Amino acid sequence: MRNLSEGRKSVLGVIGAVILTAVPPAFAYGQAQDQAVNAQAKAIHDAAMVVDAHEGTPQQFLDDGYDIGADDPNNQEFISLDRAHAGNLGAVFFSIWVNPSLYKDHYAKRALDLIETVHEQVERHGERAALAVSADQIEEAHRQKKLALLMGMEGGQPIENDLRLLHEYYRLGVRYMTPTWNNSKEGAEPGAAADDGTAEHHEGLTDFGKKVVEEMNRMGMMVDVSRASDKAFTDVMETTKAPVIASHSGARALADVPWNMSDDMLKAVAKNGGVVNVGFASMFLDANIAKAAAAEHHRLKAAVVEFKAQQKVAGNVIGDADIQKFEREWLSKNKLPRAPFKSLIDQIDHVAKVAGVEHTGISGDFSGVDFSVEGINSAVDLPKVTAALLERGYDAEAIKKIMGGNMLRVMRDVERIGAQTRGDNPAAK
Repeated sequence: MRNLSEGRKSVLGVIGAVILTAVPPAFAYGQAQDQAVNAQAKAIHDAAMVVDAHEGTPQQFLDDGYDIGADDPNNQEFISLDRAHAGNLGAVFFSIWVNPSLYKDHYAKRALDLIETVHEQVERHGERAALAVSADQIEEAHRQKKLALLMGMEGGQPIENDLRLLHEYYRLGVRYMTPTWNNSKEGAEPGAAADDGTAEHHEGLTDFGKKVVEEMNRMGMMVDVSRASDKAFTDVMETTKAPVIASHSGARALADVPWNMSDDMLKAVAKNGGVVNVGFASMFLDANIAKAAAAEHHRLKAAVVEFKAQQKVAGNVIGDADIQKFEREWLSKNKLPRAPFKSLIDQIDHVAKVAGVEHTGISGDFSGVDFSVEGINSAVDLPKVTAALLERGYDAEAIKKIMGGNMLRVMRDVERIGAQTRGDNPAAK
């Protein structure tokens, strides 16, 4: 049997990371009312620099041939050039994520292949998109009415214990990296992994991991703390000399899943001057969806075991890519409910109240319509977030900070601290 395209992140891995926790009584899942966007909200949104801190689209570029210039109404991608324009999305950080289960022996090659696809999109659509590697370049692209494309690396595996690779990724445009990911077993990962039953654990950052954080500070590369264990988070905060970001996290107080952040962690990011970008994925926004996802995980594992047994009896040789295809098909027939739109706004509101408006941002973290909150089907729907925040009492200045201004500020701060550490003239950067 032929191996099939990897497609999205391992669905079993994503759902498997949702650990069973005590949750409030389940609510009645229903259709959320569509969030109205009035003239005032539209004016505020259109005046904002909207920055999406995390999207996994490069996997679709590489494995499925997806093109952000095409806008097939039947595709489930969050990002296309037309959709970005319609939703006034100014900049997007594409995630360079290497699946540890599929690319254990060639993390760097896979990462470089993913990076190349982002460059190819810019070359293909230079009149409407621009590669950006600084806050100034994001703003310049916006003035030119182009979508700024940036890159962040999710997981430290692709540096393969070699700081020279970190430098190469920076040279190619990567501007943040998560030192950890939830199922890595590799020594190249400088942090601890979530307890999904498959990973080796460190108490926190290894010595090499601390060197990576220090080198990122020197280079002017943002350190991403999303999906870090609590101890690894603490180690990062004690090591870094620059503000950090959480590229796609939420508040544990509202949804107690491992890679969401406690209120103490939110306050620590605020004290550090960083920003927490709240993702749109249902299972990390709402405790009831997290509970349903945990139950779904056990059913899916059983279905995968049965699928493997059937293929063995049939004499078919299958690989991880085939299993992922089975997972996606199984989930399309056994869909989780989508969290109500209100849960996204509740999360943003909580982070803003605990960490402060100046330390709150947004992140699509889009894995298909079925995984996103109700009412958010693509970048076209971003104005609904602005409208909902306006209804919650946030003024125009606060909304602009949340929708992207804070990410620009942190990026600029990290660039400045890096230049100072290197002895460069920040004014020349």
